[in-house]
Amino acid sequence: MFNFFKRRLKMEYEKKVSSPDSRLVLHVILKSGHLEYSLSRDSKPIIKTSTIGLKLKDQPKISDHLGIVRGIEKSISETWETVWGEDREVDNTYNEFALYLSETKEPNRLFTVRFRVFNDGIGFRYELPPQPSFTRVEVEDEMTEFNIDLNAYCWKIPAFQPDRYEYNYEKSPVFEINSPVHTPATFELSNGLFASIHEAALYNYGEMTLELDEWRALKSNITPLSDGIKARVELPFNFPWRVIMVSETALGLTKNRITLNLNDPPAEDFSWVKPLKFLGIWWAMYVGEWTWASGDRHGATTEHAFEYIDSCKKLGIDGLLLEGWNDGWDGDWLENGKTTNFLRPMPDCDMSKISAYARQNSVSLIGHHETVGFVDNYESQLENAYKYYASLGINYIKPGYAGSMMTIQGKREYHHSQLGVLHYQKSLELAAKYHICLDVHEPIKGTGIERTFPNLLTREGARGQEYEGGALNPSHACILPFTRLLAGGMDYTPGIFDIKNNVKRLSSTLARQLAYFVTIPSGMQMAADRPKIYEELNPSAFRFIQEVPVNWEISVPLFGKIGEYYVVARQGRGKKDWFVGGVTNDSAHSVKITFSFLPEGNYVAEIYRDDETAHFRDNPLAIKIESRSITPADSLEIFMAPGGGFAITLRKQS
Repeated sequence: MFNFFKRRLKMEYEKKVSSPDSRLVLHVILKSGHLEYSLSRDSKPIIKTSTIGLKLKDQPKISDHLGIVRGIEKSISETWETVWGEDREVDNTYNEFALYLSETKEPNRLFTVRFRVFNDGIGFRYELPPQPSFTRVEVEDEMTEFNIDLNAYCWKIPAFQPDRYEYNYEKSPVFEINSPVHTPATFELSNGLFASIHEAALYNYGEMTLELDEWRALKSNITPLSDGIKARVELPFNFPWRVIMVSETALGLTKNRITLNLNDPPAEDFSWVKPLKFLGIWWAMYVGEWTWASGDRHGATTEHAFEYIDSCKKLGIDGLLLEGWNDGWDGDWLENGKTTNFLRPMPDCDMSKISAYARQNSVSLIGHHETVGFVDNYESQLENAYKYYASLGINYIKPGYAGSMMTIQGKREYHHSQLGVLHYQKSLELAAKYHICLDVHEPIKGTGIERTFPNLLTREGARGQEYEGGALNPSHACILPFTRLLAGGMDYTPGIFDIKNNVKRLSSTLARQLAYFVTIPSGMQMAADRPKIYEELNPSAFRFIQEVPVNWEISVPLFGKIGEYYVVARQGRGKKDWFVGGVTNDSAHSVKITFSFLPEGNYVAEIYRDDETAHFRDNPLAIKIESRSITPADSLEIFMAPGGGFAITLRKQS
């Protein structure tokens, strides 16, 4: 039977698959049994001819002597509704081409490549069915190329470094990439197009990074396990999707939702998931008022928790994060992760009393688990730790993995290896079991899995405001929307008003701190400063933080240039009011906003803008707060000071 089937295999094949609007064209070529692809938009090249294939341990590579079994096409056009996010409805329209292949020589392995072509990019993945002679494989490498213009400019951060994703983005020509970089990596091509390379639906596999190979082609580099193997998987296995987002403008990339579309809908009811805005004792510890460790200045005490719960109620903030409540913070906390107990509070922290007082005042508590990357210790307590929080009525957790590596099964592993990915997923699924939402710090990068598991409300995964005090430049927040935020929302910890604090002096104006609540979306959004600062420094500015949502109906990017400025408008989910935020780099910038994105009607605009004298170094607190009437036919010139920004509330009038 197989010999009869094999005679029908084609080793020469060519197929073009267009996007629904016909502008994006995927070209798939099988030549002499070797599979390649290319991608263009309006006849402009994006990805030149690039190789596809896999290397498996103790086996020949799967890339040569391939023949076509069959190709199947289908088209999908639908919209689906998010539980939370930047848009309520997501358009999912694409043309799919699944190419089923078999080797024409021994060992005659079967292999599928599935392509989906959207109007704004493509996704493709490998699928390995069970084979006649084996059902388990060890992946040594992928042979996935992204043969992009070497003269294109790339915004990227380095991979395989101790601080994971927490580095400043650098811009350079592709030909200068000399070590692996993380995705999303964003490119400005010589022909004027923009692209970003990423992945979607990362499960049970090492994260994909990018590097230039010896032939100067950009290729995948999968994060290895400690023994060098990239992944061990049981068949059948669907590999993560390889994603190429495409736009005529950098701003257009920020509306790309391909990574979400390439993930499955939720398999269970997640209507219990609620996005949250919260206070925390975190910044008081960063500026040295309190400590994570025990002692006279211990932050997570019963007394301080009660004070903060009172502040949440007074300020109209729904949640409170407690860090440093459990043992493990005294002495060398980076080593204590081996023995940290996630069920034992500090003596001065009565979690039962705190949780009862929080419930009495309708304040949601956020628990904290700092593992320092000692996953073996954490997993030995994981389910009991979740049960403990659930018994206290705590439905949100901020887990952290601050170590440079993870200790898993007694070995030192990258956070982004297959074993790291499996741990993050195990934690997420167990959290869903106990109706717990997560804000993951030192995470695996976002690959759209929050569509399937909406209890993953946010994650860190880039430099946030803990790096203020000299390690952040104002351009950073003007790069994130075009790079890191293409992978999903981020806990950037905005809303610092004590900008001039000598311990953590910020490279920001006060108006910019308000803008972050709009420009950097997050399903859990922290008003990060101390309540007394909000009450004493500028309660009028704090009004914006009180009113701005954390869940959105629709998002409309207005202006943007990578590293220079970014402006976006968003409508609150289920609301009539809109919010606009803008940030600039260390140069002043003005934008003219036209309000044509608004539905018909009259609005009152509450405008929080930099004063003309504002500057992130010399005069960061200078802010103007003003009101005016707005209609969709109006426009408004807005000034952003160096390191500045603005925020606007557009309140619909009945």
